[in-house]
Amino acid sequence: MAVYGVAAAVLAGVESRQGSIKGLVYASGFQNVKQLYALVCETQRYSAVLDAVIAGAGLLSAEKKLRPHLAKVLVYDLLLGRGFRGGRGRWQRLLHRHQARLKAELARLKVHRGVSRNEDLLEVGSRPGPATQVPRFVRVNTLKTCSDDAIDYFKRQGFSYQGRASSLEDLRALKGKCFLLDLLLPELLVFPAQTDLHEHPLYQAGHLILQDKASCLPAMLLAPPPGSHVIDACAAPGNKTSHLAALLKNQGKIFAFDLDAKRLASMATLLARAGVSCCELAEEDFLAVSPSDQRYCQVQYILLDPSCSGSGMLSRQLEEPGAGTPSKERLHALAGFQQRALCHALTFPSLQRLVYSTCSLCQEENEDVVQGALQQSPGTFRLAPVLPCWPHRGLSTFPGAEHCLRASPETTLTGGFFVAVLERVEVPGSVSQAKASAPELLPSPAPKRKKRQQRAAAAPGTLPCTQQEGNW
Repeated sequence: MAVYGVAAAVLAGVESRQGSIKGLVYASGFQNVKQLYALVCETQRYSAVLDAVIAGAGLLSAEKKLRPHLAKVLVYDLLLGRGFRGGRGRWQRLLHRHQARLKAELARLKVHRGVSRNEDLLEVGSRPGPATQVPRFVRVNTLKTCSDDAIDYFKRQGFSYQGRASSLEDLRALKGKCFLLDLLLPELLVFPAQTDLHEHPLYQAGHLILQDKASCLPAMLLAPPPGSHVIDACAAPGNKTSHLAALLKNQGKIFAFDLDAKRLASMATLLARAGVSCCELAEEDFLAVSPSDQRYCQVQYILLDPSCSGSGMLSRQLEEPGAGTPSKERLHALAGFQQRALCHALTFPSLQRLVYSTCSLCQEENEDVVQGALQQSPGTFRLAPVLPCWPHRGLSTFPGAEHCLRASPETTLTGGFFVAVLERVEVPGSVSQAKASAPELLPSPAPKRKKRQQRAAAAPGTLPCTQQEGNW
């Protein structure tokens, strides 16, 4: 199949530093991105093991025309993956001739290292860590459906609905075809880690958005009411934009900016599939957008999720296990851009509430950026206290930093993330509006289910913050 050749090309590109796995996978034009990405990531994770097996079996010596990267991809799928898809291609037939010897070499390697499982052959830094245990979060797109209907659909497919989660332990315990409603976000379904829904009809129809829980926090905390004008400053790939549109109920206006034309084109497709009709896309640098432009005179809400190191991204942790902190030079450049973008956003005259977020774990891109922006706008904006019982807070680098939120696989069972909510200091006439914009923290009642199971779910109307902090 073509997937093996493309996967080999991606591996070669990563090795020669032509780009990241994700970037090269998307640039390949291969239709089934999920399949290709998973194959490349897993092949790279087992790279040292595969090299040892291939060398021990003498595969490349016996088959002079078989290139090393293609051999590695094929041997991974034959021995460690799902087995050959189709199995009739030239290279698959070739590998089948060497199958017995390759399997014997893998078995010999396990005996030599005193292990019985394939995963035990991995180096410590390559073994599955917390990132691999993060559940599959699925946001129900309320522009097209509702949680009740989505839950019913999954139940008809043989999934077992377990009601609303009451703690993180409920999420950790998910197995098989069980799923839950998240304990904080009322439109977020939670499935066991590694659940693949990319081919699910509800996802393909735009009824479901595959989005990590931490990535859902920015729009939820911005909480623009229907009819609002909102700026999504660095919008692609568009999941947060579609979440904003759902909160607005497609009433109002979203001005979405991004400089990358290809990412904007993909974003337009995503938004169309999600039924978003209130968004205006612009291939434009947000820093070049004039706050005095009359088009934005009613903008009271801004979501700023700028380019960052991505050090908290689950895909980055899976692609590069044990990867270190970005260089000081890269962090300095990123933080400079991020602070310019945040300071620029705070100059929009009608702005009342702004959410700044990154998928970075680095203080330089998070607390330091927020502190710098607040120092440049003294007395105008402040950090809003949000989700007081969220267990992972901002680093104590300046007074008020505890109002920021952090997330990680270890503490919140999500990707690594940072969120800060800035609100304009109250002036006459803005108090009631600020209160109206604050997100509602009362969870809605869990969708109906069997009474026996319902009693085990959290009682409707219970504040999440009445739970112990460890329950998040």
